[in-house]
Amino acid sequence: MSAAPVPSWTDHFPGNFLWSNAMLVCKGMAPYGAVAMRDIDRIGARLAPRQGEATAWAEEWTAEAEVLEARAAETGAETAGHLLLRAGMYRFTGERFVPPGAEKRAMGAASYRSLHAGLRARHPEIEFVEVPYEGTTLPALFMKAPGVPDRAPCVVVFDGMDNCKEMSVLFAGLEFARRGMHTLAIDGPGQGETLRMRGMSARHDYEAAGSAAFDYLAGRQDVDPARVVVMGYSFGGYYAVRVAAFEPRYAAGVALTAPHWDLAGFQRGVRDKARAAGQTIAQSNFQFRWVVGAADDDAAIAIAERFDVAGAAARVACPFLVTHGADDRVIPAANAGKLHAALVTPNKSLRIFTAEEGGAQHAHVDDRQIGIDHAADWITTTLQQAAR
Repeated sequence: MSAAPVPSWTDHFPGNFLWSNAMLVCKGMAPYGAVAMRDIDRIGARLAPRQGEATAWAEEWTAEAEVLEARAAETGAETAGHLLLRAGMYRFTGERFVPPGAEKRAMGAASYRSLHAGLRARHPEIEFVEVPYEGTTLPALFMKAPGVPDRAPCVVVFDGMDNCKEMSVLFAGLEFARRGMHTLAIDGPGQGETLRMRGMSARHDYEAAGSAAFDYLAGRQDVDPARVVVMGYSFGGYYAVRVAAFEPRYAAGVALTAPHWDLAGFQRGVRDKARAAGQTIAQSNFQFRWVVGAADDDAAIAIAERFDVAGAAARVACPFLVTHGADDRVIPAANAGKLHAALVTPNKSLRIFTAEEGGAQHAHVDDRQIGIDHAADWITTTLQQAAR
């Protein structure tokens, strides 16, 4: 019997886009030492015959994490940190398709225990901070660029719908630090730890979180408040546009992947496809309503109507960059052109990455470095031009 063809690395489970996309997001963290392809290959091999089982995804990712955590308990601090970082990322990935409730919360807590232990051991340059926000705080990670003078530029990074600041601080923060820029990777309302451990839902008027982040940075002696940039990726592309539109203190904005032009229409499609063929979509059927704190799909779609990209884009006055992948199957590349055209700022740029050069998948996950490099180059040039 001939061997079955090996799936493309971007489609680990052929015909199952739900799992393949989640697997690809995890693979995208390999260049930053947060996952190991060996581990992912092992997990994938165990998952392949279990695609019809509701609990398989969480079980296999958790099992791999437990092995690494056991090894971490028997080794030195540096090696343990690497193992725990990987374990935390696998737990975070495994939690993805678990419906909201006590089990999901417990999985999130376990993920953050390992992620944070791993980051503290491997990246002592990262500060764990709390950003004051409407009577409470938002958890964030501040990565300081080494060897820069006081008052350096800083990029505020908001996650996507399925990501977390622990990912952002690595794939974005490490590169920005090399360019002499600090990074504040923050879980805003409806994101990462803020959603999972503090029960805070997303909001359409995200300038509230953007303003809180800016106020925090303005109070730091190592940040130049005249050179603070906001960036969001995936669903966070909307947040970046909204913050740039309504919080004028930011010097520039970046949507590292344009948001859906019609979010309500997209969510209607997710609802209908999830009911008919859930494996054909990238988002679980509960994800958006959980993120926005809605009781059901219809209530979530009503909330989605308030996420107005066109209205926000028409108010953006600062320099703004839009990037996108030509082969993005989560948010079609046409959305990037629509956003770029709607931005009223004369200083705007659009970059679409193709399969030939890399970065063509959603949020450039097939080559995150190429997307971040372009954003870092653009931010550096834009801030230099503003200083002249």
